[in-house]
Amino acid sequence: MTLLSQHTSDINSGRAFAQLKQRLPTWEQVATAPVSDVADAIRPGGIAEVKARRIKQVLEEVSEREGRLDLTRLHSMTDDEAFDYLCSFHGVGPKTAACVLVFSMDRPAFPIDTHVHRITRRLGLIPDGASADAAHALLEPAVPAEIRYEFHVQLIRHGREICKARHPRCPDCVLFDLCPAGESFVATGEASS
Repeated sequence: MTLLSQHTSDINSGRAFAQLKQRLPTWEQVATAPVSDVADAIRPGGIAEVKARRIKQVLEEVSEREGRLDLTRLHSMTDDEAFDYLCSFHGVGPKTAACVLVFSMDRPAFPIDTHVHRITRRLGLIPDGASADAAHALLEPAVPAEIRYEFHVQLIRHGREICKARHPRCPDCVLFDLCPAGESFVATGEASS
């Protein structure tokens, strides 16, 4: 699901995942299906051919390393070990690994999605030019483990409702007084209400 969420909306990635599971209900079926069949199933998520190849490659790597399509072994690893193991798969970066840890394993990870990246940059918590990977390295250790999940979820909500990529709603923002970017958005007329 996380691989499908890259470069698309939650609605489209959800549709793509549902369609994939409908057409190919088991990971074994996905692994043995032609790339074109997987791509057709996930087309609603965008860049289907690229994502289909990535998904199949990750499944192949899991099968080679684990002897089957099963990542149960992650539960016996420390958070850092599981994170590093997930990132060792081709096409799996810090965001995807952190999403697996926090949402599938209930571990204290801090994924940096587009909303989190945008808001933390606007608030000056990370440098303007910091990549998402650099932001992960800077932010995860700074956010207390016990609030990472909730903070992540609330930043996404804030990014969807208030701190939008275009025309942020700065006058409605509870963080306006703390935000170096807010005053600029209001002054240039980029902010909306």
